[in-house]
Amino acid sequence: MRGSLGTATLVASLLLVLPSAGAQCALRLDVESGLVGSGYNDVRIPGDTGTLFSLSEDLATDSAPYFRARLEYAFGGRHAISALYAPLTLTAAGTLADAVVFADAEFPAGTEVEGTYTFNSYRLTYRYTLTESDRFEAGVGFTAKIRDAVIRVEGEGQSAEKANVGFVPLLNFRLAWDLTDSVGLLVEGDALAAPQGRAEDVIAAVLIDATDHVRFRLGYRIVEGGADNDEVYTFALLNYASAGVIISF
Repeated sequence: MRGSLGTATLVASLLLVLPSAGAQCALRLDVESGLVGSGYNDVRIPGDTGTLFSLSEDLATDSAPYFRARLEYAFGGRHAISALYAPLTLTAAGTLADAVVFADAEFPAGTEVEGTYTFNSYRLTYRYTLTESDRFEAGVGFTAKIRDAVIRVEGEGQSAEKANVGFVPLLNFRLAWDLTDSVGLLVEGDALAAPQGRAEDVIAAVLIDATDHVRFRLGYRIVEGGADNDEVYTFALLNYASAGVIISF
């Protein structure tokens, strides 16, 4: 329900800010899938009194399939607005070597536990193309991100979780090179660091044209970041093996 509401809100926001149909424009759907694996995923909740432990080292986190979709509207030659829906859930399991205080629960050493790491992302982005030629494009912009995160630990009759929904402002960038008439390179992402925490979501990929309106993408995506305060300490690194298709209308 929360995911559906977030998606509907993004689509509605995109429609509200679209320019009139008379403007020069292009609509593009970007769908991406693949496998995501956890690098580090360190958690301490509460941030000042909980136990620091790792969902990927103290427990084992399996790689999982993922999906994300972006709808982009380009207009006026240099402007683009897009909405992104990027859900993510990873599960972990194992036996705790030491006692862990997490949220309002204490799990003794030797407890078999399951952990769930959910980090759904909804983003609205505006980007301005700084330069564009037959072979090269560079653009920068701003992203308004809604973070819908839940970390849950359960085992031996106990269950505790920390949920957080918040707004994160990010800087957006895009660099694209056409190496030939049908093959190109792409580096694109959102990123920002501040005293409260940091967030990076960047992809490096090869683009392959199938038709004038369909382009395939193969690459590597990295998502990293977290926050450190009295309420929560959490930092994660996620590695994505990515495949996608971009359809222009």
